[in-house]
Amino acid sequence: MLTIFGTIALDTTKTSKKTVNRIMGGAATYASLSSSKYTSTNIIGIIGYDFPQRYKDILDSHVNTKGVIVKDNEKTFHYDSSFDPTLTIRTANKTELNVIENFEPFVPEEFIDSKYVFLANNDPVQNKKMQRLFSDPEFVVCDTIEYWINNKYDQVIDMIKEVNGIIIDSQEARLLTNEYNLLKCAKKIKELGPELIIIKKGENGSMLFYEDIVSVCPAIPIENVIDPTGAGDCYAGGFLGYLSKKGKINARTIREAAIYGNIMGSFAIEDFGPNKIINISCLDIEKRLKIYKKLLMV
Repeated sequence: MLTIFGTIALDTTKTSKKTVNRIMGGAATYASLSSSKYTSTNIIGIIGYDFPQRYKDILDSHVNTKGVIVKDNEKTFHYDSSFDPTLTIRTANKTELNVIENFEPFVPEEFIDSKYVFLANNDPVQNKKMQRLFSDPEFVVCDTIEYWINNKYDQVIDMIKEVNGIIIDSQEARLLTNEYNLLKCAKKIKELGPELIIIKKGENGSMLFYEDIVSVCPAIPIENVIDPTGAGDCYAGGFLGYLSKKGKINARTIREAAIYGNIMGSFAIEDFGPNKIINISCLDIEKRLKIYKKLLMV
């Protein structure tokens, strides 16, 4: 069983070609919709009175939402950001925590025995509390972003010390460790305790560090990139969804999971919000897997 905890958001995203206002987003949203293509997924989070019913219906139809709380007197977490014309540089314009600011973590009884847990982008204090509410998780992975590193650095470090793995963007890995070289970043993060470190590099793929393995995973070239928002979360969802489906963790399944993570990330960037992820089929995933294997020449 896989349970994902994190933000469920309304995003405003601006690109050089289009602006979308208050579209469904959030790390837990993207990750859970992605992982649901591989395994049964539970989501835990909080939304406000302004979260549209049509978005609730989408989540209900793909994941177990018994862990989603609705706060009738507060607004949903809102993230406003802009991309440069190359869609590689993102600027955060506004972050409105709203309902997540004072959220008290809880785990529904039917989620407590989850063996796989993803603490997606969220307040590291809440993530740490959340982890301790599960009975005996086998594999716990976290993520974090610039906002939390800048505002709660010590708490981010404490969170990382207690997890099995971390999936983090390259720029945030550099900010966290005060190193530029990604090998040095990974080494410093590993000293904190995680056995698995994945550093996401956007269109340049990712780097995977597990036991004595250092693996570079290229991204799948996509001609028509629309919106990179949520691609990293979809990577994490695909990665953990595949691991949960396989039911075992070793060097082979970790590497395989990274491939499926890349596949899900490649779908995410082809439309605004999670629209593409919602609508892809198992056949679409297998077709892209064949493309990826040709890229890797395997």
